[in-house]
Amino acid sequence: MDLQAMRREYGLGSLHREQLESDPVKQFERWMQQAIDSNLLSDPTAMTLATVNAEQMPSQRIVLLKGYDLKGFRFYTNKNSHKGQDISANPTVSLHFAWLPLERQISIIGNAVPLDDEANDRYFHSRPKESQIAALASQQSRPVESRDVLESHYQSLLKEYQHTEVPRPRHWGGYCVEPQQFEFWQGGQHRLHDRYVYTQDRANWRITRLQP
Repeated sequence: MDLQAMRREYGLGSLHREQLESDPVKQFERWMQQAIDSNLLSDPTAMTLATVNAEQMPSQRIVLLKGYDLKGFRFYTNKNSHKGQDISANPTVSLHFAWLPLERQISIIGNAVPLDDEANDRYFHSRPKESQIAALASQQSRPVESRDVLESHYQSLLKEYQHTEVPRPRHWGGYCVEPQQFEFWQGGQHRLHDRYVYTQDRANWRITRLQP
């Protein structure tokens, strides 16, 4: 394959300072709504979560954004998983939204703070029952002999909790990523992309244009 020859131009739009909200969360909300309304993205809330473990080894995976506000950006997972162990050792994480059909990207750096039991219970029991049981059945990131073993355990739990509430595993819950930095990226012609970074300046946010 000649990957060097694969190339396309970016020309859907541009991004200028006067178009930006002074608050990065409001700017995120605007772009998120546009991403949803575009109908071009099958999973607009999908984001790459990057962590670094105690041995300084980086790792990335896709998780789903389940809420956000001025405090931060929330997602849920098995806290015994690789990502949970990484966050326990090093809470500084990066979130990345790659909305390539819109020629847009958003990066957020911040600290992942565990959510309380009330928030975890509320979201867990809002999920479909099958998803609740899957969280109970899976020891995420641990080895398993085969798919059949996992399926058998899942079906057994499905029968056990068919008529009763599924208990939330104590190791299952959410994090709120409290942002320290945002970057908004809009693809530009001739690779002259528009990039703006928001950094905290005491109680305010400083906006700086970056070279592509």
